[in-house]
Amino acid sequence: MKIFKYLFFLLLIFIIGASIYIATKDGKFQVEQKEMMMVPQEVVFNEVNEFTSWKKWEPWSQEAEDMIINYGEKTSGEGASYSWSSEEMGEGEITTTKSNPHTSIDQKITFKTPFGESTSDVYWEFEKQGDSTMVTWGMKGDQSFMEKAAFIFQDESITEMMQPMFKKGLDNLEEVLIEKMETYSVNIDGVTQHGGGYYMYVTTASKTSQVTERMPKMITEVRNYMTANNIEQLGNPFILYNQWNEEAGTAIYSAAIFTPSEVITPAESNVLTGFMPNQRTLKTTLKGDYKNLKEAWDAAYAYIQTNGLTANEDAQPFEVYVTGPNENANPAKWITNIYIPLKQTEILN
Repeated sequence: MKIFKYLFFLLLIFIIGASIYIATKDGKFQVEQKEMMMVPQEVVFNEVNEFTSWKKWEPWSQEAEDMIINYGEKTSGEGASYSWSSEEMGEGEITTTKSNPHTSIDQKITFKTPFGESTSDVYWEFEKQGDSTMVTWGMKGDQSFMEKAAFIFQDESITEMMQPMFKKGLDNLEEVLIEKMETYSVNIDGVTQHGGGYYMYVTTASKTSQVTERMPKMITEVRNYMTANNIEQLGNPFILYNQWNEEAGTAIYSAAIFTPSEVITPAESNVLTGFMPNQRTLKTTLKGDYKNLKEAWDAAYAYIQTNGLTANEDAQPFEVYVTGPNENANPAKWITNIYIPLKQTEILN
């Protein structure tokens, strides 16, 4: 009997010693992953800020086919939440506690495991660097006694175990966002009458490849002039193509904004006044990045050719920028209307 008592006391001493070791072991942890993404800051922030988009890129649900996700009353911004349950990945909930457009997001995440519940802090940082964004995704917290005990027998620490998942998540996020930004559509709206009118403009010449690069600065120049001189602006800005030489790869074009009436400018002014007549045009709409404009123009001219219409070579075609980077950072949301003047003898379809 004595030997059993000794064994019992030895076991008790071991348990007490192990408990003291585990209890005094530092349970603090932090997992952090950074990645430079070729995506605008606002676009990345909006994607992370909206929980309904997470399933497309977060790494955990992709490894658990049985995962069930439930969203809270809010799905974006402060107070937004969602919870999950899975036999493979367990249960949990995440809530956004702070959302600072478009720079950072703070969240609380709770894991429900056989060892009990544990809550950690999740943080996101979005640092604009030119047209790209440095994205930081991190999590920090304290392991419970049972979690520390469980990880004693693991080959990896919680940080080493989760780091690859964070990297995979950010890789997935960039891939999803780039795919979204690449989305575009071209629609032939048909023959329509454009009212024309007076407009203010600046003109330049460049390589055709430089048009979209120079266009914003030219429009800003016109807009600033009109604002400084209290001139009313009508509608959206547009580019008027005075000359386009495909073979030489050159173009002469004007950036313009409509006005209610004619404006007389000083002789030394770079910003001038022009007039566009009321004219019949073929209207085409591009929803997407400006790099797809050539395809939209080609589709418009193909429509003219196949539908018995004739472009008026004496008039100037133009692009109207309904929605652009100033209104939405996501190129997939940009809307550009293309107008090609038609000969006045054409009959409306």
